[in-house]
Amino acid sequence: MKLGSLKGGRDGRLVVVSHDLAWCADAAHIAPTLQAALDDWGHVEPQLRLLDTDLSHEAIPRERFHEREALAPLPRAFQWADGSAYVNHVALVRQARGAEMPDSFWTDPLMYQGASDEMLAPRAPIPLPDESWGCDLEAEVVVVTGDVPRGTTRTEALDRILLVGLVNDVSLRNLIPAELAKGFGFLQSKPASALSPVFVTPDELGERWRDGKLHGPLKVDINGKPFGRADAGIDMTFDFGTLVAHLAKTRNLGAGSIVGSGTVSNRDEDGGPGRPIDQGGLGYSCIAEIRTIETIQGGKAKTEFLRRDDQVRIWMDDEDGHPIFGLIEQIVAAA
Repeated sequence: MKLGSLKGGRDGRLVVVSHDLAWCADAAHIAPTLQAALDDWGHVEPQLRLLDTDLSHEAIPRERFHEREALAPLPRAFQWADGSAYVNHVALVRQARGAEMPDSFWTDPLMYQGASDEMLAPRAPIPLPDESWGCDLEAEVVVVTGDVPRGTTRTEALDRILLVGLVNDVSLRNLIPAELAKGFGFLQSKPASALSPVFVTPDELGERWRDGKLHGPLKVDINGKPFGRADAGIDMTFDFGTLVAHLAKTRNLGAGSIVGSGTVSNRDEDGGPGRPIDQGGLGYSCIAEIRTIETIQGGKAKTEFLRRDDQVRIWMDDEDGHPIFGLIEQIVAAA
């Protein structure tokens, strides 16, 4: 089942979307918003699935689903916590800075608390008031949970994952060092993130969803050119069950919590840093990683961060070459 939000109030209007993303059916008579559905998932989910079946059989009124008109599935979320599950990415960044990599990073997930009062629509511009801030994309996988009790185990946490989607977790790289130097984490360097047009129930993904991971190439284009094709199911040190359990160690999680994987990152087939696509590699899911590798190998980063009018595209195809979650397509614009 695929769920999205169209315009209608601050939190959108819930729709069930067809598997090919061509059609949708209004779900307001079941739940007015996706958050409302998540709040009462046990009661609402069976009704949404019946609506999904009726939609697939063209047995109910339907309307065209236009991704450009879609809001983020959760335009406002109660929680947005982003992990760094691909420790290969963390190791490279720290190596480029000359920082030591603690052994604990391989056993204890890194995670930060992001702002979720505004989640950008999949076609919304990336606002950039100042190009010197070093604007970067970060292509990631996200999951949405139901209520998760404090102290939940990894196995229990997997059962609490209700939806899966994609995110562009925008970062302002040149603002990060000064913020981290304060010892109090990200704030200004992490503006609003953009979500994929639809979120998908894990069963819809079939074998792509296994072991708490989404498997398949996460595709990234910048200005129409292939930039990243890293497989989200490979080199993921911490699966989503582990990430959710980590977040819930000392707190209850409310329904509608969004948990991110961090930048998807693959090692090269020889075990070394990933290579650009035009050199036969799988490329990258953020610009910082290629700049890191350039610094390690040549002493200086060459690839520039995003500038105004640059275009970013993030998606994942199914076996037939059709986007599973729709497309995140954004242009960098002056605020």
